[in-house]
Amino acid sequence: MARSKLDPHEIRTLRHRIRTSRFLPATALLFILAIAASLFAGSYTYVLAAPTPHHIPVAVVDPGSDQRTETVVAAMNQKLGDTLSIRRVDSTQAHESLLQQQIFAIISTKQDHVAVDTAGAAGESLAETISSTATAVAASTHVPVTTTDLVPLQHGDPRGLGLFYITLAAVIVGFVGAIQLHVNAAALRHVERILFTAAYSLLGGFGIAVTVDWILDAIRLPFVESWLILALTMFTSGMVCSMFTALLGRWAMVPTWVVMVLVGNPSSGGAVSWPMLPKLLGLIGRWLPPGASVSAQHTAVYFRSYQHISPFLVLAGWALAATVVYWIFRDRQQTRAAAEAAAS
Repeated sequence: MARSKLDPHEIRTLRHRIRTSRFLPATALLFILAIAASLFAGSYTYVLAAPTPHHIPVAVVDPGSDQRTETVVAAMNQKLGDTLSIRRVDSTQAHESLLQQQIFAIISTKQDHVAVDTAGAAGESLAETISSTATAVAASTHVPVTTTDLVPLQHGDPRGLGLFYITLAAVIVGFVGAIQLHVNAAALRHVERILFTAAYSLLGGFGIAVTVDWILDAIRLPFVESWLILALTMFTSGMVCSMFTALLGRWAMVPTWVVMVLVGNPSSGGAVSWPMLPKLLGLIGRWLPPGASVSAQHTAVYFRSYQHISPFLVLAGWALAATVVYWIFRDRQQTRAAAEAAAS
């Protein structure tokens, strides 16, 4: 018996019914949310479950070419999988490089021991790894070794995650705010939407800083600088979402989530410092808004005299690019929605 073929008109009708079905977006969301949940859990587990060092810049100060220091350095490098990048400098240069976060440890010769100095504020997990390795090396080589944290974390944030969490809050509230403006304040003109994004960013950043510093007394912030970093982060996140909304409409959440949360937050260096991230993530993270924000906050709080301009340029660049793209394509989705409504 011959199989009947569908009429082209019936095929077009079926396709139209599928495209216009109220169940299609919900069905697509079922799979998108399931995949997003899996990738979200996987990305954080991949980064945080067993972080291992890949490239650790350290300074060695050994004016007398003491064999004890060479023994400790060699043994530490072996235990850390040959990941130490050694710079031989004087003590002043070493200290400056540590405060500028260009190196993560100073190994120096003292009269009766070898000193290994770290900066926990530059990366608690990395500082702990270096210190524990130095302690193990001292036991195996029988060379006296002392470890000191020259820039310790604040008592209210012993694991160094506080700045990561406030950045995460700014990122998420930033793009959620943009979504809410799009859904619940659709009558706003485009320039008004940008201004309201800036307004809730300033107010939201202020609220985060007040809660963490003044109310909870968890982290002492350089208030104005930290507030403005949070506000710029929130605005950038909001405008990135607005940009994708202009380009993709109701599916804007997908690329926003990928850039800002799925990739941006695990690679930010906030939970695990960059030398302990997989190489690709460590490189990417510096150029994404969450990583730039975490870097700016860490330096503002713990290395205030050594603030870098690069994180602010990254945040400003993303904010400007997203705003420009949003402005150029601001009417695209409205035109598309009107055309689809007319066609139906």
